[in-house]
Amino acid sequence: MPKSPRDRTPADLLGDELMAERASALGRLGRGLEQALADLKAHDAAAPVATGDPAGVDAQRRERRRLIDAAAHALWLLMVQRESCGLRDARALMRDYGVPAEVQSRAGAVLTPPPTERPRRGPW
Repeated sequence: MPKSPRDRTPADLLGDELMAERASALGRLGRGLEQALADLKAHDAAAPVATGDPAGVDAQRRERRRLIDAAAHALWLLMVQRESCGLRDARALMRDYGVPAEVQSRAGAVLTPPPTERPRRGPW
């Protein structure tokens, strides 16, 4: 039988807060992975294979590589969070999210997110 709020210790309340934050983080990171995979899929669907222009082909490859790295970073973050919650089976994660093999192979190798195209702030 659950304890009433008055009978709960500060440690119980803190444990509940931590559990809620873990669940919230799992949700945020899962949505981040879904978005990164959707961006990669949209790029693959929208970008026709450029055959004549070497600069276009190179730019297309760089953008695809950036999207793969972003998805791999999002996957790595979600995998670490899941493991901290005790969810150790990554196969279910890969299956449920439909993570491509090339993204799986880069997970963990990309330890920082890819640079964004935003202008820098400040005098430097």
